Amino acid sequence: MMLSPDQTEADLSWTQSDPESMLNGLKSTGCTSDEPTEGEERVRCRSDQPLSREEKRRRRRATAKYRSAHATRERIRVEAFNVAFAELRKLLPTLPPDKKLSKIEILRLAICYISYLNHVLDV
Repeated sequence: MMLSPDQTEADLSWTQSDPESMLNGLKSTGCTSDEPTEGEERVRCRSDQPLSREEKRRRRRATAKYRSAHATRERIRVEAFNVAFAELRKLLPTLPPDKKLSKIEILRLAICYISYLNHVLDV
């Protein structure tokens, strides 16, 4: 790291290499690896505290098994979505009949066709 000419390494608290000052810093945050002495209650570190529901969910979702299962579920969902569009596409009249349409074109054409069929029924 580059220091400005008027800045010294002593100005940066994280660069202290004195083990005693680092240990004091850890103790002030409540995290020590020392066992409590007799009559002293052990200070709990953040990792010792029970996890919140959100933190548990976040950790569970970080596993490879969860990601793999989620990817499989998503793949199945997208396939079902595409099948539904293909079935809708078969019901819509277009020229030529085998013309490739995007999903938005299929939806717009379906809206127009439904409007047309409503108009035919009303007349």
